[in-house]
Amino acid sequence: MEITLTELAERVGGTVQGDGAVRIAGVASLEAAGPGCISFFVDRRFEAVAAATKASALVVGKPTPLFKGPQMLAGNPMLAFAKVAALFAPSPKRYPGVSDAASVHGTARLGADVSVYPHVFVGAGAEIGDRVVLFPGVFVGEKVRIGSDSMVYPNVTIMDGTVIGSRVILQPGAVIGSDGFGFARDGSSSLKIPQLGAVRIDDDVEIGANCCIDRAALGETVIRRGVKMDNLVQVGHNTVIGEDSIVVAQVGISGSVRIGRQVVLGGQVGIADHIEIGDGVMVASQSGIAKSVAPGQVVSGSPAIPHRKWLRAAGLTARLPDMAERIRELEHSVSELKTLVGGGAPKRKD
Repeated sequence: MEITLTELAERVGGTVQGDGAVRIAGVASLEAAGPGCISFFVDRRFEAVAAATKASALVVGKPTPLFKGPQMLAGNPMLAFAKVAALFAPSPKRYPGVSDAASVHGTARLGADVSVYPHVFVGAGAEIGDRVVLFPGVFVGEKVRIGSDSMVYPNVTIMDGTVIGSRVILQPGAVIGSDGFGFARDGSSSLKIPQLGAVRIDDDVEIGANCCIDRAALGETVIRRGVKMDNLVQVGHNTVIGEDSIVVAQVGISGSVRIGRQVVLGGQVGIADHIEIGDGVMVASQSGIAKSVAPGQVVSGSPAIPHRKWLRAAGLTARLPDMAERIRELEHSVSELKTLVGGGAPKRKD
């Protein structure tokens, strides 16, 4: 595809400063861009790269004198660039129909224009919606339902009874519906608690590579509409993640957690079981959540505390050795004063 910068700006809600007739045929980074490419610049750390880029145009939040070519201005330049990139992104390759090397149970129902690659397994009673793509190595268990236009990448495992909505993306290696981690102690041994529930993933969700979402012990583990999940995330049984939340890599969520709408969990956050995180909460990376968090809070640390308080505490931590030495000196001074007042030899406390 090739399009003028003016036409491109109209499609993504931007405005053009400079020559809107320049033709754009692709997107690239500032370093890699050449003639015909559009790139993205908002971070001052990359000023030198922006000044030297060979791109034909830039997406920016406000005009920059560093780049002499035409610029597309957008109130949210990252969103505008995402829309631009989507226009030029190649469509995922599709296998033409159902491969003879796939194993599809006779009672499974496949929608129109599905793409089933070799070495896919589809179990009894499964329902695959229109235009779904199942890449090689995908396992779809019994009575699984997958909505239309969903994309299931290689080696994804979808266990029995899982329900997946429309336009869902499951990145390679994700495991949906494995048993929850439930055991009862019997003396010194552990007795497995059967995990009899299921997983439900609503529309427009993306699950990253090698994520594990456990089935419920009873009822459902639920990932609601619009959730975006990075790679290597663990979601425990009976957890519910609210609409449009973002879960960054290596987050671990214990069982029966309730997470509200538009929550952001930074990388490596750990969440204890049976707690509630309110709507709009933001949790900084590597934080440990041991108790419920009220809506709208920003928290950091382990155990997590309000972010501003954590910043003050973190600032004090680096000063602790000096503060300890000053305390020792003060104690010695107080001891000397007591000696002068009451007599006797001073005693220093180290």
